[in-house]
Amino acid sequence: MAAKISPRGAKSKAGSNSKPKAKSPRHTRKKTARKAAPSKAAKPRAADSGASKRAPASVPPDLAGIQVRIQKLLAAAGFGSRRKCEELISQGRVQVNGKVAKLGDTADPGSDDIRFDGERLVGDKPVYWVVNKPEGVITSSRDPEGRATIHSLMPPKGPRMFPVGRLDLATSGLVLMTNDGDMTQRLLHPSLGNEREYRVTSKGCVSEKAFLRLRAGIHLEDGKTNKTEVSAIRYDPKTDTTMFTLMLKEGRKRQIRRSMLILKFPVKKLVRVRVGPLHLGRLPRGAARPLRDEEVRELRVHVAGLVKSPTPRKKRPVRRYTSKPR
Repeated sequence: MAAKISPRGAKSKAGSNSKPKAKSPRHTRKKTARKAAPSKAAKPRAADSGASKRAPASVPPDLAGIQVRIQKLLAAAGFGSRRKCEELISQGRVQVNGKVAKLGDTADPGSDDIRFDGERLVGDKPVYWVVNKPEGVITSSRDPEGRATIHSLMPPKGPRMFPVGRLDLATSGLVLMTNDGDMTQRLLHPSLGNEREYRVTSKGCVSEKAFLRLRAGIHLEDGKTNKTEVSAIRYDPKTDTTMFTLMLKEGRKRQIRRSMLILKFPVKKLVRVRVGPLHLGRLPRGAARPLRDEEVRELRVHVAGLVKSPTPRKKRPVRRYTSKPR
């Protein structure tokens, strides 16, 4: 009588004659990925491959040999902030290799011919100047009425620069001039809260109630202003004026003058004495000077530390459920 074979034995016997079991796709993928991955020694060096290109001396080295969005190149060359440069591209004023550029296009400043209104784009090293703007000078590049602009206070020979923010015609004080578009965008962004300090002289004796309203925020035509800091208050009975220091973290048009006019204490004199870590100091009125190396380092550290302020969440009303009588 033949011995009975257990199912286990039968299975193993059948398995010996059948084809070997295939590995799972997971193990196959891992093995294939290990074979496909090149070794660290196999990676060619940029210097040996010869792929890197040397750009002209006028083009920043960190932008040479790579494709960069055109609005970033324009901002780095001093044509304005990135948002402003996007408007220039949309207007069809930028050409790359003879063709009109569009939003989203990229170019290599080391090899492509980039022009703005026919002018060849030249990337300069970032420069930073401060100007003590006097009253009667406007902070724009051109004025159809022929008034003096802030560019008339700058040296005639030098890289193209633009002011960081604006001061109205009757306001004097510190204005930062630069061709660094990225830094300008961060310093002016309303959500980052860059500080601007002003020395204000108002008519009359400003009451404590008015200062409380000023600190809490004033309702203007374009909305309520953010909270402000007021310090160094001094009243001069001889001239019947009140002098104080005001610190803002936003830059609305004529914000201080409109706020004080609502409080019925109009501004008589307004001077900006600080922007971020930069102070006006003893710079003469109408004079301009480049920032010192330590000032540039301090400014870059300040800009890198600007963080978007979180928007306060609105509290939802608590729903109270009452049991209905049965």
